[in-house]
Amino acid sequence: MPLPRLQLFELEDLTWFPQTIRDLVTDYLHFMNRRFSLHKPAVPVLRSMLADSKTSRVVDLCSGGGGPIISLYEELLPDHDQIQFTLTDKFPNIKAFQRLSSQYPSGIRYVADPVDATNVPRDLVGIRILFNAFHHFPPESARLVLENAVLAQQPIGIFEFVERTLPMLASSFLVPVVVLIVTPLIKPFRWKRLVWTYLIPLVPIACFWDGLISACRAFTVPEMLAMTQGFVDYDWKAVRVGIQGTSAHLTHLVGIPRSSRVPNSEAFETAGSRGHS
Repeated sequence: MPLPRLQLFELEDLTWFPQTIRDLVTDYLHFMNRRFSLHKPAVPVLRSMLADSKTSRVVDLCSGGGGPIISLYEELLPDHDQIQFTLTDKFPNIKAFQRLSSQYPSGIRYVADPVDATNVPRDLVGIRILFNAFHHFPPESARLVLENAVLAQQPIGIFEFVERTLPMLASSFLVPVVVLIVTPLIKPFRWKRLVWTYLIPLVPIACFWDGLISACRAFTVPEMLAMTQGFVDYDWKAVRVGIQGTSAHLTHLVGIPRSSRVPNSEAFETAGSRGHS
């Protein structure tokens, strides 16, 4: 049974929040995504979306420090050698974007200017994805994210690791300890990472607060599906699945415009809006 949803604030959403601390927090989140392979359940979903759409481009909204993009790209590349990811964010972590893009210059690109997920530039075409970012939006804005994709007739996939449950809330109190333990493992090495983690612990505090509030703001499968009402020219599907080797879950919502569907494709159900929990 999910807890009541609270629309509280996360530090990284605030315009005055220092960019240095924001970037160090997103670096930590990127490391944790890579270390625990949180992207794994999303791979077959994205593979199906690529097979079911007339595009090989993926636009990652609210990219933060890049999250699971490198892992997703490496796993999808053997079957989709033309796939191309574009990293975007309202507060872009340029150094992280450049680092990821340098590993695969032709396959991973980025937009240096701010990109609002509720008003994506029309020239950014392709499958839109949001990893662990949808909960940042209040319900009315979250629906605008979906509506903007619908108006542009672009497929969209929402992937959330956070849940509005007591175990998730309780685990947030361990986050500062985890940050202190893993910080020496985060690459590249930066003196400022040590300063803002151990000497002045703003990074552990920010990670704790934002993790706690993320759990309070997370959407359930029924709540996600409710946001799709009225978008009748799309096929929608929402699912909650376990992440192998952990007690965590991935909740995802996928929307495919019927106009972009590959004829006779069986990669995605075509019976209208469906949801599973």
